[in-house]
Amino acid sequence: MNIGIVVHGPNIIDSGYALKLIGLLKEYGDVKVRLGGTMGRTAVIDASLEDVIDISRKLVPSESLKIFHDDGADVIFLLNYGKSDVTGQVFGYKVYNHYVEKIDDNNIPVIQIERPGEEDGSVILWNNDLELGHDLSERLGLNIVWPEEVYEKHIKNDNAGLNQRIVHGVSPGENIMVNSVVIGKTNSDRLTLIARDNHIVDIVGGELKQHGLEKLGEVDLDSAIIKTGLLRHAKVTPRVISNQKPNDFRVTFLDHAGEDVYRFRDSSLVITVGDDTTLISSDILYRFDIPVIGITDGDLDKVVEDGFKVKNSIIFEVESGFDDIIGQNIKQVIFGGKRECGDFEDIEDVKCKIIEIINNINCNYKINYIE
Repeated sequence: MNIGIVVHGPNIIDSGYALKLIGLLKEYGDVKVRLGGTMGRTAVIDASLEDVIDISRKLVPSESLKIFHDDGADVIFLLNYGKSDVTGQVFGYKVYNHYVEKIDDNNIPVIQIERPGEEDGSVILWNNDLELGHDLSERLGLNIVWPEEVYEKHIKNDNAGLNQRIVHGVSPGENIMVNSVVIGKTNSDRLTLIARDNHIVDIVGGELKQHGLEKLGEVDLDSAIIKTGLLRHAKVTPRVISNQKPNDFRVTFLDHAGEDVYRFRDSSLVITVGDDTTLISSDILYRFDIPVIGITDGDLDKVVEDGFKVKNSIIFEVESGFDDIIGQNIKQVIFGGKRECGDFEDIEDVKCKIIEIINNINCNYKINYIE
């Protein structure tokens, strides 16, 4: 039996269950494993599982499922560890339905293993009644859940309007991230985002952050990736990988897209714009021993438990609201609107040019050096 396994998110990896389940499924056949989503990458690296879980491509979970479908797998597993049974089951429902939209035939069984080890954990049989699913349910001590149950409990009443999206399993005081941008904070355990003309205009169960909405811009609320709370909960010891640095000093630019940072892993230095983007990006780049120059304005929302930064990184803290302005000036002056530049000798050279740009804007700032 050829078994495809899609692992989603850092929690299933940090808990140790991803590796346990992969080992268990090897008893049933030949397995191939790939990541679905982005934030699980650092967890794979920290756990030294790159040879077990394929992280070579940035794919949403439904795309990873489709690859196994197209490769002719006999069965496909989705491994996830949501904050609650509600968030995990709703996540699986959305992923499965996005996957079905991408394929011509739906003849390969898809089984989700959700929150293994928890009392509310489950085995969800999305399009099948395989004996394998029941066997795993017994061996893992998890309840069988059917897609009809998920729909009736969590999905059925969520479509009251085309421009509304209910977010399940939230808690008061959590950050709300839409496509990697923090756009607000929850003040309830029930959250609804409301959009008009592809722009989020209102919220029920939270408070919007106008600056975040400006960064987000247009968004398809139906397909947007929405997360609340911390992106990664576990306290971890980051694993640093020895990366072969380019011969020239290569500087790249990252503007409010923290989760895309992996494509810059061969850089000598990355300039990041925004507090949260700098926090997420520097934490990921720490694994590849790449320093950052961050442009921030002190408007930080905690999205990871610990944020690691490579020694000799530099953080500019500018006046409130000026991080975007300075970021755009850096993009034009240093990069000419592109993403990469090779005109500098070292990080000190880049720092001096950024100081010149900030002084021309007449903005107050302070510099923090990471030692």
